Amino acid sequence: MSTGPNGKPSGRDLAHAALEAAKAKAKERGAPPNLRRGRITGGGGQNPRRRRWSGPGADARDPQPLGRLVSRLVSDSGWQDTMTNARVFGQWARLVGEDVAEHAQPVALKDGELTVRASSTAWATQLRLLQSKLIAKIAAGVGNGVVKRMRIQGPTAPSWRKGPRVVPGRGPRDTYG
Repeated sequence: MSTGPNGKPSGRDLAHAALEAAKAKAKERGAPPNLRRGRITGGGGQNPRRRRWSGPGADARDPQPLGRLVSRLVSDSGWQDTMTNARVFGQWARLVGEDVAEHAQPVALKDGELTVRASSTAWATQLRLLQSKLIAKIAAGVGNGVVKRMRIQGPTAPSWRKGPRVVPGRGPRDTYG
């Protein structure tokens, strides 16, 4: 054993003695001497027996396609219903056909009831007649049970009401003269 300038053991000898003491303690415990229980720093809380490399097979840490990641995010967050409803609005022209989509727009989808606003009263009547066929087309494109019934609205006239309070009367005409 070599000693330093002040008569104490050198750093190498101290390290060797500490290693031998650790091996003896591990032998008392019955654990193999090269198994680490945990690291003081930099361990990250991982199990020391766990492999840290991916290997040739598929692994969760491998790069994933964006669609798979978004699908996992949607299912983990519970957004399936919201995404299905959004598909009805986003694919409206493809679901019902270009000619119907030209004259009718979806307004709201709540509890299986799709509210559709038509461009004219004639188209509103036509949509009411085609309602069962449109529900079947939407079910084929998006899935059964998303749209159970439709509420067809005709065009709306402009409103003179501005603000939360309404005063009874003739409206803007009673201010003239």
